[in-house]
Amino acid sequence: MKLGIIGTGMIVTDVLNAIEDLLVEKIYIYGRSEDKASLFNEKYHLDGYFTDYDEILDSDVDTIYIALPNYLHYEFSKKALLKDKHVIIEKPITSHYEELKELKEIAFQRHLIIIEAMNLHYLPGVLSIKDNLSLLGDIKIVNLNFSQYSSRYNAFKEGVILPVFDYHKSGGALYDLNVYNIHFVIDLFGEPEDVYYYPNIEKGIDTSGILIMDYPRFKVIAIGAKDCKAPVMNTIQGNDGNIVVDKAISQMTSYSLSKNNKEEIKYQFDTQKHRLYYEFKEFIRIIDKQDYQTVSKMLEISSIACRVMEKARQVSGIVFDADKEKK
Repeated sequence: MKLGIIGTGMIVTDVLNAIEDLLVEKIYIYGRSEDKASLFNEKYHLDGYFTDYDEILDSDVDTIYIALPNYLHYEFSKKALLKDKHVIIEKPITSHYEELKELKEIAFQRHLIIIEAMNLHYLPGVLSIKDNLSLLGDIKIVNLNFSQYSSRYNAFKEGVILPVFDYHKSGGALYDLNVYNIHFVIDLFGEPEDVYYYPNIEKGIDTSGILIMDYPRFKVIAIGAKDCKAPVMNTIQGNDGNIVVDKAISQMTSYSLSKNNKEEIKYQFDTQKHRLYYEFKEFIRIIDKQDYQTVSKMLEISSIACRVMEKARQVSGIVFDADKEKK
């Protein structure tokens, strides 16, 4: 893989630390700020940097990783696909389901790979939960809470609207934090029958909210908050037992499984690997082997998640389009 990283935000630092031991032939970086791009290039001993997106697309990279604010995912990904590059897109993959459909069609026509960077699908802990889920019997309640007070919330309250809190730029708690809970649930259980969203809205954006995902035989409560914090606790409850994860799913290194009236079993996983290591190891394999079967499976999860979040937005009155006023 010859990788072009698009963006210079915090997630890029995580990715570069995660992939340092993986077999990536070349790594370039693009940033609008030459100072930032050159700093990353020097610090991580990369193969070069660009401040012009067209130039990095015209280079010898074969894969583009989009690590930009949410509202830019579609535009930059489409341009990369039309230059015959594989594309890895940070979560959420697109702001609108129709955008994702178009990107998938372009990728299919050009025999390219497009995939969402949602690390939890590849974590050993999540794979283990999927294996053990049947031990819980009939699932009754799933309760997930990812509440993390944002360092940008204080600025937001003072009127400084950064992308993560900007409804023009696909911000908000649903798309920034609850997206992890949504992906986890869909990976385990598929598409829900219905979706309800009860957000706390400030200045047109959800700073926190409660999402209800309705399945025929059980219910899911998914909380995402950027305006307050709480101990992270995730539970899956069945009539034969329960699973408890005491970290955000995307950061989990352990969980406990308790059968009714039996002792708790603790599952512990490697804490030496960076949380993004497993997904990028798989991305390299998928692209090198042209594994379209796995891509199709992961894109189905991304598509369902996109539809769930879009419906949640619609039923709660959140508008993402820059050319529309908040209703």
